Amino acid sequence: MQHFDIIIIGGGAAGFFTAINAAEINPNLKIAILERGKDVLTKVKVSGGGRCNVTHAEFLPKELSTNYPRGEKELLGPFHSFMTGDTMQWFEERDIALKIEDDGRIFPVSDDSQSIIDCFLRETDRLKIQVLKSHAVQTFQQKNDFWEIKTSKGDFSAGKVMLATGSNPKMWNLLKKIGHKIIEPVPSLFTFNIKDERIKDLPGIATEAVVKINSKKVNLESKGPLLITHWGMSGPGILKLSAWGARDLEKLNYQFEIKVNWLPGYPAEEILDQLKELKNKLAKQQVLKNAQFDLPKRFWRNLIVAAGITDGTTWADLNKNQLQNLSAQLTEASFKVNGKSTFKEEFVTAGGVDLKEVNFKTFESKLYRNLFFAGEILNIDAITGGFNFQNAWTGGFLAAQAISKD
Repeated sequence: MQHFDIIIIGGGAAGFFTAINAAEINPNLKIAILERGKDVLTKVKVSGGGRCNVTHAEFLPKELSTNYPRGEKELLGPFHSFMTGDTMQWFEERDIALKIEDDGRIFPVSDDSQSIIDCFLRETDRLKIQVLKSHAVQTFQQKNDFWEIKTSKGDFSAGKVMLATGSNPKMWNLLKKIGHKIIEPVPSLFTFNIKDERIKDLPGIATEAVVKINSKKVNLESKGPLLITHWGMSGPGILKLSAWGARDLEKLNYQFEIKVNWLPGYPAEEILDQLKELKNKLAKQQVLKNAQFDLPKRFWRNLIVAAGITDGTTWADLNKNQLQNLSAQLTEASFKVNGKSTFKEEFVTAGGVDLKEVNFKTFESKLYRNLFFAGEILNIDAITGGFNFQNAWTGGFLAAQAISKD
């Protein structure tokens, strides 16, 4: 049986960040990372379209915490100790230049996630942290102040153990066996499947929109960029709803209705008045051929047809009913959602270790001494934009402070 001071189970963002920070605080510690797969940092590799969205340009703890549907209250304190500015400084001190994009997302200047992976591998090598791949954990238990861990490639023991295995059902089951409560996982970031003539054959069109879910059980609203796709709707505006509504939408079996306001920059109550003005101003022009409100021509055409306005109709020809229909299509268009699709490779779940069982000053288990957690193994998840990584960095950093003490 191999013995280490600290064993970190999970070779992802949170695991590496914990190991590196713990080793820097106390270089005498013998630390190992156990990874079940053949490669480490696989989620880092694919995140942000392969560019790695390391965090988000939100520099106030309170504001940052509001991006977590699960974990908002618990992360507020930790963010006062380590958050966005600290993350940026940490990487820049290790020669990873970062940039803030217009939407607030923060990426390496290289636009390549491999630069983040290479940074972590350089650091683990420099600090003599052992990275053991293809070591699938089968059991772990605490015996006489030590944790004993059985893996597919041998047995280990350690004084302290950190679990950073993400959304891994096997690890959640092992935690259940030793008494931890696991909140059952459901998908969190997903896109909406919608088949509708108004958005058919329009993939790639993106626009700012307000989207609402109004049902007896769910009442949510989101504003942001909406992207029309081959299978329905995506983009930050939709993904925010999927995150905040994760549990309720799962209960609805992903069958529900949304209302979309395609003109959030215009007061909805004034749209009908503006359409009446256009009726007078553009009287002789054909409605179908005259896209308004900066909407793409093909999309405008589809909304006109949905409002019951036929080809060749001039603005002067529009009756009161058609004007009201068009106003409704522009500001409160109803769409039926029938199912969901995974958002790229960045699968995120709502669920995991019950937050009541974790001390958020140290990210240590309240049930077992010297058992720590970080990242998505906890019942914490965020909207898209670098926030899930920030949770990993913050948890890893604070756990490292506690875990590196003798």
